[in-house]
Amino acid sequence: MKDLGRIGFSEDQASLLEVATDFCQRRSPVATVRRLMEDELGHDPSVWAEMGDLGWLGVAIPEAYGGSGLGLAEVVPLVEQMGRRLMAGPFVSTTLAAQALLAAGTEAQKLEHLPRIADGEAATLALGEPDTDWEPESIAAAAVRGADGRLVLSGRKVLVTDAAIARRLIVAVRLDGAPALVLLTPEDLPSGALRRETVIDETRRSFSLTLDGVTVAEDRLLDPDRAGATLEHLHLAANLLAAADMVGGTQACIDYTLDYLRTRTQFGKVIGSYQALKHPIVDAYTRYEQARSHLYSAAHCFNEQGTGEIAVRMAKAAADVAYSFAADRSIQFHGGFGFTWDCDAQLYRRRAIWHAAQFGDAAFHRRKLASLLF
Repeated sequence: MKDLGRIGFSEDQASLLEVATDFCQRRSPVATVRRLMEDELGHDPSVWAEMGDLGWLGVAIPEAYGGSGLGLAEVVPLVEQMGRRLMAGPFVSTTLAAQALLAAGTEAQKLEHLPRIADGEAATLALGEPDTDWEPESIAAAAVRGADGRLVLSGRKVLVTDAAIARRLIVAVRLDGAPALVLLTPEDLPSGALRRETVIDETRRSFSLTLDGVTVAEDRLLDPDRAGATLEHLHLAANLLAAADMVGGTQACIDYTLDYLRTRTQFGKVIGSYQALKHPIVDAYTRYEQARSHLYSAAHCFNEQGTGEIAVRMAKAAADVAYSFAADRSIQFHGGFGFTWDCDAQLYRRRAIWHAAQFGDAAFHRRKLASLLF
């Protein structure tokens, strides 16, 4: 069996975790989460601006391009606390778009776009498509070179998060039979190209993107020789940050449930005193601790060849199971109220389902692990 790496927690991670815990608690209480769900924009621009002032948008961007020069391992504690508070906004989609530019952008593209992202301009990825699986190379959207040398795009992308506010959209297409990444701006899109989707997690803003008729200059193409490897990198990076969000949400579900078990009485007894409720909440906490250990192990060895992929897939699978279990039990323990919209556990359960549908659920990653571990 291969070496599965080890857990590491740096001073930078500890410092960012402390700041993020306080910030997310203050700026994303559940009342604010519910209010923003009804808002067309879906997030608070002032909170986004504060993240920029804190330097969070440049954490994983090198100093040469206006960032802090850290890495995705330092982004993990930020996303963990965002998930704990269901904080809305384009932070993850923007971070992943920056990763695409870092991995496959030309030097001119990096110098032009990364400083702007670090300064607060939102960006996103358009990778998913209708009727495709979670494999990074499963791309049906196409790009062809027109007579004038420009790239002519076609096809449709789905589940493009935060596309309506993104100033840069990095789109996966197939060019000359191979994967390619193309950088678009809102000005490149015809009217009606973006349509908001109805998704189970209403704290998210997700869109479909129709590429038919979109044409751009060839200099919008990221390095085609690195497109395949970049898609693999983005797949793992997205799963790492999803696992972070899920671990934070799992902790919130357990805290929310414990508050109820300690205060709700039935037949003259606090219901948390019944073993039938004690045992499942202990199981939920055990799974949470396992998932969090996997998460920070994956963050620690993310850039290690082979080991990083194993650790990330284990982290996503563990977080998927832990989050779903904790949210399900929270709904169940709240009785009839748990099945109403007013129960906050509903919000976390929906977030768990959303993440399971993004870049692979637990079963998908376990199938991958079967061939990687031995």
